[in-house]
Amino acid sequence: MKYKYITVILIALALTSCEDELTTDPIGAQTQEQANSKPTLASVESSVTSSYDMLSNRLNQLAEWDWNGGLVFQNDIIIDDIASDDMEKKWSPDGDQSWMDEINNFTFTSTNGGPNGLWKYNYEGIKRTNIALNFLLNPDIESLTGISTQRKNQLLGEAYFLRSYYYFSLVTNFGDVPLILSPIKTYQEAFDKAVRAPKETVWSQIKTDLETAKGLLPNTKYSSSTEKWRVSKGAVIALLAKTALYNKDWAGVTTLVSELETTGFYSLDANYFDNFNMNKEYADNEVIFSYNHVKQADPRKGNGICAPLGWGFFAPSTDFLASFEPNDPRKLYTVNAPEQWVNKLLGTTDGGNKGDDDAPNNKVFIRYADVLLWKAEALNETGNYSGAIDIINQIRARARNTVTTVTVRVQDPKFPDDPGKTIPVTSVGPPPPAGTLPDRPNSGDKAVVKAWLIAERRAELGFENQRMPDLKRWGIAKEVMTAHGKVFLDKHMLYPIPQSEVDASAGLLTQNPGY
Repeated sequence: MKYKYITVILIALALTSCEDELTTDPIGAQTQEQANSKPTLASVESSVTSSYDMLSNRLNQLAEWDWNGGLVFQNDIIIDDIASDDMEKKWSPDGDQSWMDEINNFTFTSTNGGPNGLWKYNYEGIKRTNIALNFLLNPDIESLTGISTQRKNQLLGEAYFLRSYYYFSLVTNFGDVPLILSPIKTYQEAFDKAVRAPKETVWSQIKTDLETAKGLLPNTKYSSSTEKWRVSKGAVIALLAKTALYNKDWAGVTTLVSELETTGFYSLDANYFDNFNMNKEYADNEVIFSYNHVKQADPRKGNGICAPLGWGFFAPSTDFLASFEPNDPRKLYTVNAPEQWVNKLLGTTDGGNKGDDDAPNNKVFIRYADVLLWKAEALNETGNYSGAIDIINQIRARARNTVTTVTVRVQDPKFPDDPGKTIPVTSVGPPPPAGTLPDRPNSGDKAVVKAWLIAERRAELGFENQRMPDLKRWGIAKEVMTAHGKVFLDKHMLYPIPQSEVDASAGLLTQNPGY
């Protein structure tokens, strides 16, 4: 019998049915039968490893080319970036994937593929982490499998973090959501859980999971010296700080970021693009958590988001390009507009990986500059304006001291007589000219410092799934998007629960207002 995606709750709980088959079983998924069987060391390890997969940019993990359902790839780039004033669907507008246009124009309804895909990817991740936790919390797991206490604790810490990460995405995008904390074995139990828990309860669970994870993971930069992609204690502390940020716990943000600073594990990379350079992965100083894409793996683990980049998807808005200060290196490192290379997503500055559906570059989720700007925001909110400005100036100093690489197209020597045959040639350019990104001066005006912070986050974190969440939590999404020519309504502060899920739950799963 195959697993059917009848409702998202049933997705999350991996119940079986012979009806309503919408997808094939995702590669690498632990099934409930496996969870109920006698655990082995291999099955325990696999249950945790597969829990990472829903963070991947791999194509078609939950279905085969279900574009309208939003299932071809993880939809955070659409929900967080295309929905914002930073990104357009394509370099040349067309009718392809009109559901993305609906997100961009705020004409989407509860049947749109964007929220549907985001919901399904996150609940699939939660299903997998719950199965992993069910294994690892078995009091006899060490004697049954031979796993060491140290390894068990590490895997537990990873699973708790991953579950909290998936719930973080859900609660920030949908508000109240079903809170599923263990595998469920019957339809009745599933439908009993098909109700939305208050967002305050979900936030509390996220914090509980992260605090538990923090106590289980080793006090090292990497949890594993041979598998540096695994969740680390630093990633846990960072997500705790982000949780505090989204709940306006300013003291908590400051304390947690300071704790992360004192570990000495992280610092700003000298070159801004080292965060994204596929040749610097796990050798830089700044990335705290990323998904490890691997080319030609079996099953596939490559970065599939590079494929639509080759099909003309994901272009900067005119407003985004105009928002950068003169000579800011971060503009070119984010996107080379003349060449239509989204460098930050490609992991290259010469167009490499563009069009590759199995690219090797990682997806960065948390990095140190982002975390430091959380602290700057908290300091500003609590009246420490000088401390906030100092951090903003740290970020600006790194940017203005970043040497850019310049890529130009020259005649391909293999085809000297064909002007259409060119190749990219990359060289190291000069540093930005004097006066680029000058330090912000001292100010005792909270609003002024906040405006500097907003501008800095946009320049520093463009195309990193941060812009729309930032606008919403700052309470300025309607103002900014209206100025951008979009009709942003109050209901758009949250996305709709996928209507198919509401319908399949017989109304137990209620819809967000306005949809």
